[in-house]
Amino acid sequence: MSIAFPTPRPEVLAKRDTVIARLKQIVPGEGVITEEEERRAFETDALTAYRKVPMVVVLPETTEQVAEILAFCHQEGVPVVARGAGTSLAGGAIPQEDAVVLGVAKMNRVLDTNFADRTMRVQAGITNLAISGEVAHAGFFYAPDPSSQLACTIAGNVAMNSGGAHCLKYGVTANNILGLRLVTVEGEIVDIGGEALDSAGYDLIGLIVGSEGQLGVVTEVTVRILRAAEGARPVLFGFSEIAAAGRTVADIIGAGIIPVAIEYMDRQAIGICEAFAKAGYPLDVEAMLIIEVEGSDEEMDAMLARIVAIARNHGVTTIKESTSAMEAAAIWKGRKSAFGATGRVADYICMDGTIPTGRLPDVLEGIDRIVKGYGLRVANVFHAGDGNLHPLVMFNVNDPDEQIKAERAGEDILRLCVEVGGCLTGEHGVGIEKRDLMRDQFNDTDLLQQTRIKSAFDPGWILNPAKVFPLDAPRDPLPAPRAA
Repeated sequence: MSIAFPTPRPEVLAKRDTVIARLKQIVPGEGVITEEEERRAFETDALTAYRKVPMVVVLPETTEQVAEILAFCHQEGVPVVARGAGTSLAGGAIPQEDAVVLGVAKMNRVLDTNFADRTMRVQAGITNLAISGEVAHAGFFYAPDPSSQLACTIAGNVAMNSGGAHCLKYGVTANNILGLRLVTVEGEIVDIGGEALDSAGYDLIGLIVGSEGQLGVVTEVTVRILRAAEGARPVLFGFSEIAAAGRTVADIIGAGIIPVAIEYMDRQAIGICEAFAKAGYPLDVEAMLIIEVEGSDEEMDAMLARIVAIARNHGVTTIKESTSAMEAAAIWKGRKSAFGATGRVADYICMDGTIPTGRLPDVLEGIDRIVKGYGLRVANVFHAGDGNLHPLVMFNVNDPDEQIKAERAGEDILRLCVEVGGCLTGEHGVGIEKRDLMRDQFNDTDLLQQTRIKSAFDPGWILNPAKVFPLDAPRDPLPAPRAA
């Protein structure tokens, strides 16, 4: 394995029986998982190339139980890895062998729905799609829609600041969260924000969202719910050249046009997704855009007319408008199932970086050049409208050399994103996958400022260890113990 993990600490492993006994006091019944075969269900997340069986797993049902667990682990110096559904593609939920995995899957209730203020308070273990499902009858929805929304939890969305296909218009998780209930490493329960559109004091929500479980454990979330649009219409645009599709995206955004979504697929991804979803994708093109507009029929017609004119300026060869709800659903089924469909034909690493949209044509050519240089294939499918790339670098997982080549190709792609003015992650987080690339984006001074924030919340660095920061990242020494 090319990604290093810390050596398990013998002094922590020696406390296993004590840890288990205390956790069973806090969470009685079947909430503590100790048998090795059962713990193996938690040994990895969606970055399946890396696995570590945790020391023990605990599944609390209340914020108060989470507080007791963290207070105990903090006192004993036992690492804690918070886990939602384990859909992290960056290894953000992979445990350590001397760690307690704290899963929030049982904390999945809706606590309050306020249509007047357009808010909803939920426990952190509820799935992304279930939030929209709870309010769909009243014509509302929750905007962020990651491809894993059927399974991923709001806890994981908060940790990684997840987006989705419709984030171009509605924003990512950080733009749709109003309040959080956070349990600190010492076991203190803290409420941040609330139902108001803005809250007094520092923007701590902006700090917590995207912090990857490094600063505390989120147990409740107040989300913004929105009224669904009058209508929505996805349209397929096919291009004979990859660069033409990239220039079309750049010109749409440059013209000040903001559709609900602009999704990109190259020929490889189109073929894979069409074979799975039978969505009617054009198979004779090099690149395809799914552009969705919404509003009244008049609004959609006007916006599409402008978009079509731009696409024609760049030689679009296929324009296919959905004419029914069934066709629209099929179009999105193909896009939403892209990762799973690709898994049917090859093993792959799904990268996640962001770039300025104006550099999209150059970067797409660069990605192709990088991957071919390693003798591999790539399927590009991503959120083109906001420059959030998701190249799927395909390889044979049973060939260790190919796995190393795939990881190196992915690293080179992310370095390219940084070089053109983008960053290492858009919505998947850093986790372990990009941890050692942080130095490509940040110098030691930058990293020290970030680790100081981590240390302020978690002085012993027991929350989600070995993630985000390089293992040798600079950090201030722990303060000396106070005299009694």
